[in-house]
Amino acid sequence: AAAQNIVPTTTGAAISTTETIPELKGIFDGRALRVPVACGSITDFAVVL
Repeated sequence: AAAQNIVPTTTGAAISTTETIPELKGIFDGRALRVPVACGSITDFAVVL
């Protein structure tokens, strides 16, 4: 049941990064996961070369 509460969404960090470094636009992106827990962290890093 817990997996049904995980909601994928966008992250402001990815948008801010491409606004700060325009060369990354189109090749850099980020995602966020909304999870209803008091304390937690997840990192998923994918690179396409």
